[in-house]
Formats: sequence, C-alpha cells, structure tokens
Amino acid sequence: MLETAVGFINTLLWETVLIYGLVGAGIYFSFRLGLIQITHFTHAFGLLKISRQGGADGLSSFQVFCTSMAARVGAGNMAGVAVAISTGGPGAIFWMWLIAFLGMATSMVESTLAQVYKVKDQEGQFRGGPAYYMTKGLGQRWMGILFSLSLIVAFGLVFNAVQANTISGAVADVFSFDPLYIGIIISIASAFVIIGGLKKVAKVSEIIVPVMAVLYLLIAFIVVVLNIEKLPQVFMLIINSAFGWQEAASGGVAYAVAQAMKAGIARGLFSNEAGMGSAANVAASATPNPNHPASQGFIQMIGVFFDTLIICTATAAIILLAGEVSSSGDGIVLTINALESHVGSWGGFFVAGSILLFCFTSIIANYSYAETNILFLSNNNTLYLTPFRIAVVGMIMFGAVSKIDIVWALADASMGLMALINLIALILLSGLAVAVIKDYQVQHKSGKTPKFAAKDFPQLKGKVEKGIWDE
Repeated sequence: MLETAVGFINTLLWETVLIYGLVGAGIYFSFRLGLIQITHFTHAFGLLKISRQGGADGLSSFQVFCTSMAARVGAGNMAGVAVAISTGGPGAIFWMWLIAFLGMATSMVESTLAQVYKVKDQEGQFRGGPAYYMTKGLGQRWMGILFSLSLIVAFGLVFNAVQANTISGAVADVFSFDPLYIGIIISIASAFVIIGGLKKVAKVSEIIVPVMAVLYLLIAFIVVVLNIEKLPQVFMLIINSAFGWQEAASGGVAYAVAQAMKAGIARGLFSNEAGMGSAANVAASATPNPNHPASQGFIQMIGVFFDTLIICTATAAIILLAGEVSSSGDGIVLTINALESHVGSWGGFFVAGSILLFCFTSIIANYSYAETNILFLSNNNTLYLTPFRIAVVGMIMFGAVSKIDIVWALADASMGLMALINLIALILLSGLAVAVIKDYQVQHKSGKTPKFAAKDFPQLKGKVEKGIWDE
C-alpha cells in the first residue's frame, strides 16, 4: 500500500508538475536576472573568497556555505548519480547539468528572500527560510506551516534515512559489516553533533566539507587523466543519450528522453536542492559580507555549481569511463565497482570512506534545516527539539537497515512536495527578490560596498524584523 501511494505521488510530481515547474522557474529567474549565473559568476567567486569575514551576529557566509554544501554533497552525488545513470541512461547527466545551471538563478532568489525576512531566535542566532518568507512576505502562515511539515519529514527524517542507507550499503559492501552495527555507530555520532544545534553543525561542516570535497575531486581528476582518450566518446554518449539519438533506429526516442529527463532532474534536484527551499533555511543564518541579502544569494548560487556541475560530474566521469563496469551494481555499489575498475581494490575503500563523510555531514546539516522549522512551528519553543532529535536518530537507524528502493521513493515524494510549495512562493515574491538583487547590482556597479536598507523598499514596511535591516 505504501509503495503504491508513494509511486503515484512520484509519477504525478516528477513526470509532469515538477519537470515543467523547476525548468520553467529556472528559465524565468535566469532571464529576469539577466543570466546572472553567467554575468556575475566571477563576482560570486570573489564573495566566496571573503566569506570567512563577518558573522558577529550570526554565522559567517563561509560557515553557511559549508553547512549548505554538507547537506548538498552526500548520497545524491555518489549513489544518486549512479541511480540516475542506471535508470535514465548516460543522458540523465545532461539533464542534471541543465537543471543545475537553471537552478543557480533559482537558488539566488530563494536565498536572497531568506535573508530579507530572517529573524533572531532566543539565543540571538539568525533564523529564516521559506516558511518565514511565506508567512512574513505573503502573509500566509498556513503555507509556511505546510512547507515546514514537508521539510521536517523530508530532511529531518526521510533524507537522513537515505544518507544512512547509503553509508551502510557502502561500508557493508566493502568491509562486510553488519548494517545494524553501522547504524548504531552513525546514530551515536550524529546525536553527539546535533545536540549542539546549528552552531555546532556549522563548526563541524566548516572543518570536514572542504577536505572531503578536495580529496574526492582529486581522485576523479586522476581517473579522468588515466582515461583522457575516452573523454570525447563519453561526452558524446551523454549528449546522444540525452536526446534519444541512440534509440532513433528502434523508435524509442520519446521514451528514452523522458526517462533521462525524469532521472536527471529528480537526482539533480536531490543533490543540489535548488528551488526546493532547503538551503535557504541555513542561508538566512548568515551575517553576509557585504551586509546585503543578495550577497548570500551569490554564495548559494556557487554552491549549486560546485555540487552538480563539479562533484556530480566527477562521479559521472568515474562511472562512465569504466565502460561495461558501469552497468553492474545498484546505487553506491555501482560507483564502488567503477572506481575499483580504475584504480584497483583500494578504490572501494576510498568510496566507502568518502560516502561515510559525505553522508554524515549531510545528516547533521539536514537536521539543522529541520531544527529551524521546528522552531518556526513552535514559535521558538526549544522544548520540542529534544523529542525531534530522538526521532531523527531513530530514522537514521531505520535507514541503515532498510531496503533502498522504498527509501529513495519516499525521498523523491517528500522532496517533490516541498519543491512545489516553495516554487509557488518564489514566483509570488519574485518581484521583490529581483528588486533586492538589482539594488545590490546598482550599488556594486557604482563602486559602493552594497548595503541593504529595508526603508528603501516600501513593500517591506512592517514585514521585516526590527533591528536587522533598519540601517
């Protein structure tokens, strides 16, 4: 019964509604912002370089970047890419690239709005995200409640089960450990971090994320160099498969393209989260540098680029350059088999170690997203955090020992519902978001250090918290 219901929801969302919604929103924001992901790409990188500065009244932009990357870089980058290729063919990678390019503009908008409508909690920490801009910006608290509930189920519970499932699958395959014991270890380690709340999650992410990303990209680079002569062939395989040219002779073009699109967009969104509203929750926690909402939007835009166009592409290269090996295995096992074919048996140990770090940091970052929404629903009552933390640890155990198919299906369904609610809010608030971003651009172009003043936007009167954007 559960599998039937989840399957129906996923079919409705991922074969029609969200494919058009996500691509349409990405195109809309890209052109309204003048292809900002191209025109301001180098500027966004410049902001990332100075992002360690700031954070006096919140987290620094770099801490927030690492926390959002901790959530993004996980099962979706390693197991998710493998699932996309095995279900949608190599062409799914092209659609992952496309949704990431368009998603950069969408991420810019949602993170900017999260900064505009952020608030301070009882400890003086900034909080915000879609639930807040739906409530304050649209005046629709019911919408914020619906989004919060979807996010708590998706990120606090289901996604953490997916991450734990990927860890146990990788470690069990390489080391033959019992998933039960793996689940116990992951649960204890996760509980140790999440009990410290958002600030502890940010500190741990700031240490682990840069190291694990560099190491993983290094091994992918080595694989590419070892197989450099195959690279043009693999690239053409991706393009041909994306548009069904390989299936033209058999008459299966439409079906092949649809499968590639569905797999690529679903797994791409699961990985980079653009338009889902998830990363916006932690984006609101930053004291940006310069102190303008759009500067955090630029930082999150780069996060989408790194996640999908760099790290997911690295995994795709490892798998597709392996040739026939890329048709063996399921999920993370496929990635392990592919890397072992390139570098030998130690490749399996490397993937297992990488997935352990990638998914562990995703678990604690996912929790931080859900924590903000628990506080939104409870009006900053921290008493609800303890039972929620217990539920999170329980789902980690469940994911470590459960079957992967239903876990991935539940992740797709909950993620799809979240994205749908958020996309509606983004379109309704797009006028303000574009105005705020253009305000940043005008100040920057005139040689000023951009600084945001809510009083310059009459539509914000009475809608932003006092003491944050007063100057």
